[in-house]
Amino acid sequence: MSKVEKGDTVKIHYIGTFDDGTQFDNSRARDLPISFEAGSDTLLPAFETAVFGMEIGEVKTIHLTPADAYGPPRPDLVQPVPSSAFPGDFEFQVGAIVEGQGPEGQRLLARIQSVTDETVLLDYNHPMAGKNLNFEIEVVGKE
Repeated sequence: MSKVEKGDTVKIHYIGTFDDGTQFDNSRARDLPISFEAGSDTLLPAFETAVFGMEIGEVKTIHLTPADAYGPPRPDLVQPVPSSAFPGDFEFQVGAIVEGQGPEGQRLLARIQSVTDETVLLDYNHPMAGKNLNFEIEVVGKE
């Protein structure tokens, strides 16, 4: 069997967990493997690198630190926004994800951290920033 090399299109199944064993994603549960070009920086670079050298049917478990995944939480990405920036009938819920637009029209997601009458504190960090991630990866196909 041939090993996965840079530029190969591979299909994989994966199960993602946090260090406490909590599962955050599982392609098998969806019965839908993901397909990507190895080394194309489509996925987390450390995740893609782990696939290099694997063969079809091989299973590997990897551990990614925040530096290898989504980085540490950045305090500058927690920002106050005037409550008036939201529709008048908006129901604020701490922990909820809200969607908006950046200065150049790009889609932005943020989690509501706190709410006062005048201000909503939004956290624009990736939800997995600061977390160790574990993946069980299986190569199920190669084109």
